[in-house]
Amino acid sequence: MQEIAMSLLDIVQNSIKALATVIHIQMKDSQKENVIHIEVKDNGKGMDEETLKRVTDPFFTTRTTRKIGLGIPLLKENVETTGGYFHIESQLNQGTKLICEYVKNHIDTPMMGDLVETLITLIQGHENIQFIFEYVCDDFEFVLNTQDIKDILEDVSIQEPAVILWLKEYIKEGLRK
Repeated sequence: MQEIAMSLLDIVQNSIKALATVIHIQMKDSQKENVIHIEVKDNGKGMDEETLKRVTDPFFTTRTTRKIGLGIPLLKENVETTGGYFHIESQLNQGTKLICEYVKNHIDTPMMGDLVETLITLIQGHENIQFIFEYVCDDFEFVLNTQDIKDILEDVSIQEPAVILWLKEYIKEGLRK
């Protein structure tokens, strides 16, 4: 069973391949509501109606290197196995929004995994993309906007090792609350 953080990485990689410049990730992890709700919205090239209809078919992919695409179909199956739901919408040249919600206490709900490393991997590998990450729990909220960090840094790259180390600690602290 794949961790949620790894599924998130896979979904965001789709946004990156779709040439998104802004990727907004929202997560709600609620004991009270018994859900792990995830939304990933991008401003990438989007999908036409035919591609959108077929995107959850594991034997469909837009890649030329292989004939199957398992990321979205497996995510959909994993989410629905927990009694949760999956929805994806997209408009050509406008972007895509993926929503999934796991039933938190279901035996088949995957572990969260390492969100910190997932975010750091994305930020470190894609300096020109603005990532907005919102994490809401029952009693706190953490928001990270890489554009805000870049504005503070001015001429210093967000990919500098010292900045990445600081970001890692900042995200850990933010999620630890």
